[in-house]
Amino acid sequence: MKSLRLALFVLFGIASGLLPAASQPAREAAATQAVAPGILDLLPADSVTDKVLKTAEGDIPYQATAGTLELRGQDGKVSAKIFYTAYVANRGRNRPLTFAFNGGPGAASAYLHMGLAGPRIVDFGPDRDNGATATLKDNPDSWLRFTDLVFIDPVGTGWSRPAGNGGEFYGVQQDADSIAKAIALYIQRNNRPDAAKYLLGESYGGFRAAKVATALKERQGILVSGVVMVSPLIQSRLIFGATDYPLGAALQFPSIAAAELERKGVFDAKAIAEAERFAMTDYLVALAGAPLRGEAASAFYDKVARLTGVDRQAVERTRGFVGDRLTKTADGSIASPYDAGYTVPDAHPESPAGRSDDAVLDGYTRAYGSFFASYAANELNYRCEMTYSLLSTDVNRRWDWKEGRDGSRADASAADDIRELLATIPSFRLMVMHGYSDILTPYGASRYVLDHLPVALADGRTELTVYRGGHMFYTRMDSLKAASSDAKAFYERGLSTD
Repeated sequence: MKSLRLALFVLFGIASGLLPAASQPAREAAATQAVAPGILDLLPADSVTDKVLKTAEGDIPYQATAGTLELRGQDGKVSAKIFYTAYVANRGRNRPLTFAFNGGPGAASAYLHMGLAGPRIVDFGPDRDNGATATLKDNPDSWLRFTDLVFIDPVGTGWSRPAGNGGEFYGVQQDADSIAKAIALYIQRNNRPDAAKYLLGESYGGFRAAKVATALKERQGILVSGVVMVSPLIQSRLIFGATDYPLGAALQFPSIAAAELERKGVFDAKAIAEAERFAMTDYLVALAGAPLRGEAASAFYDKVARLTGVDRQAVERTRGFVGDRLTKTADGSIASPYDAGYTVPDAHPESPAGRSDDAVLDGYTRAYGSFFASYAANELNYRCEMTYSLLSTDVNRRWDWKEGRDGSRADASAADDIRELLATIPSFRLMVMHGYSDILTPYGASRYVLDHLPVALADGRTELTVYRGGHMFYTRMDSLKAASSDAKAFYERGLSTD
């Protein structure tokens, strides 16, 4: 399946813009020249506007700030400017303060900003998939109802730019440190040390949130009260290449079953529960054991085909490993790993393998970038002459997955960070949100991580919520409302224990 194991919010393995063979100094010099001295000067001065959010609970006056935070190296020179958008309600200074970012690596914050939590969101129409005719509308379910918000674009995304070639920012630890510094600068600049601090991250941004929380604690002296992860990567070994093995396939299976129910228009929570039980019992045992034979094999393959919608012969041929059989559905459509319940006509029906662009990532959600640029200019009075980089394949391609030691993308994990945060910050709490039919970062993988945390740490302090939809489940208005309501309750429980 295109990008299923090689992508996490930005497609991995895209060989675009590769530099010609040259010495390292020459490549760095070329990259620095490409950025061009003075590029940071194109970023406008901060803009502050006063607005009102209308909600069912009443009007919320707030101040919006679009601006940048300067990062400096040991030489005192500016090494990067990080673009951010902050929303602060006029309701007293004891409100929680949430810092939000997306993933990729290489994605800007416009997804969470214009899709879920911000005061203005993009509406993709009644079918939720038309970026060409989408509109911008008020979001009465904005998280501004219960927390102040600061959306951050990591260096190399959105309008955040490095002074040089950016290499010092494109890695797990480097990235976490740079965002932690930006958060510390914002808190200092706005005199908010006493606010309860939360992090909100989507996809790789969920992984990033745990790393940033650790960096804030260890290198900035700032303790966060909680983290909300949306469709996160937490444990790489449960995501990258995991569906080639019994456990990974079993953890993904309920999402595949949910997608089949969505495609048939018969979504049912009880059916999902059946798929979950089957996945972690008979399915897992069958994949891990010797090949089934006779009536047992026939019954097993029939059930897998029924629950997933994958052709019965294909199920038998792969011994029940069906994750890679979802690109082309039985009716010849193409399903997206970001939401396998969403299909579009095949652009290359003559090809035996899936060649089409991803219908979600490369389709309607691309509109978030242009909508945010227009919103910033016309409503926030922040007029920037640079292109807003919604998804940077360059950042993604250059990402260093090592965490100060030998390692690879497959070794990346935020599970230990979560354990240490729970152990060292008594009030720390974790909320994980997923879409049922996301097979890229399936909810089963996050449930597995949470289920294997020490009970003494996790009991009553971690929770998993699942909604109809895929990786960006919030494009469904019903799921957006439910997720926002659950988040509000999560924050209120946290404040009651602080």
